Amino acid sequence: MTEINERDIADAVNPNVDVLVIGGGAAGLSAALTLARARRSVLVVDSGEPRNAPADGVHGFLSREGLAPGELLRIGRDEIAGYGGRIVSDRVTGVRRAPGGFVVDTEGGRSLGARRLLVTTGLVDELPDVPGVRERWGRDVLHCPYCHGWEVRDEPIGVLATGPAAVHQALLFRQWSARVTVFLHTPGELADEQWEQLAARGIAVVDGEVTGLEVEEDRLSGVRLASGKRIPVRALAVAPRFEARGTVPAGLGLERVDHPMGVGSYVASDPTGFTGVEGVWAAGNVTDLMAGVMVAAASGMTAATAINADLVAADTSAAVAARRSRDVFGPAAEAANCRQVMGERRHGIESVLARDQR
Repeated sequence: MTEINERDIADAVNPNVDVLVIGGGAAGLSAALTLARARRSVLVVDSGEPRNAPADGVHGFLSREGLAPGELLRIGRDEIAGYGGRIVSDRVTGVRRAPGGFVVDTEGGRSLGARRLLVTTGLVDELPDVPGVRERWGRDVLHCPYCHGWEVRDEPIGVLATGPAAVHQALLFRQWSARVTVFLHTPGELADEQWEQLAARGIAVVDGEVTGLEVEEDRLSGVRLASGKRIPVRALAVAPRFEARGTVPAGLGLERVDHPMGVGSYVASDPTGFTGVEGVWAAGNVTDLMAGVMVAAASGMTAATAINADLVAADTSAAVAARRSRDVFGPAAEAANCRQVMGERRHGIESVLARDQR
């Protein structure tokens, strides 16, 4: 049997790494850890802008409940390094195809080669244009009751209504507090059924545009209305528009699609994270706008296993091709040729015998 040199396979595709991960959040780091443990060379390029940085802790993540977001990422990076994975602090500015894969350009002037790409750039929250909302975002201006509801339980919670989803949001937060108020900021008309639902659950409704937030001792204390009236609240729920982050996905030719609930747009992918663009996968919030940290991490692992399987198939094809090219004049090829010649001779003899018998 001819021995296959792994270097020959690597040279055929000329990569720097097997997989380059664009984005170092929960999805990207989870994928990198899985790939590194699969003995793949993996590089994570991260610009250091985690979406959940303002939050005081990660919630709903089994065994990591309440852990600071930055600490979760630090632990993940250390785990990846322990298996030989690498992480670079930089921003990806462009991607182009190259023989055997891709070349990724960065803001720092790097050109990085990779056989496969995983996009985990997350999303951007487009917040309502109300003074103070951006500054309090992730602290006491919230959007997800499962991420923050427990921390504001039994407190007066306001819901800034900017669309039809506000009623649904108010009904959810009612699970955590009996003191919920909907502010009809710019919602359009509510349906009769929605008015009935709010009334049935004891949710107050205040008409009028919200013009700002009241803050005391670095804590939200109320909202100001255009009328000048001040309504006390300790938390304000808003409904951002979620947009897949960055221009890199567009540069790859990835398709962005609108979410069926009208909450934003995302990069389309199948259940394994494959985007339909050869060699490119996506995971986390860039392809699942509603994913929490734990779900994003799980999707990173799912994509990583799919990428590794794809690379295994490619490595096997390269190994078979290398074996065949080496065996053209080797013993195996000679034996095959001999079997072919003998088979032809046997067929010829059998043809002659059959003719003589006729």
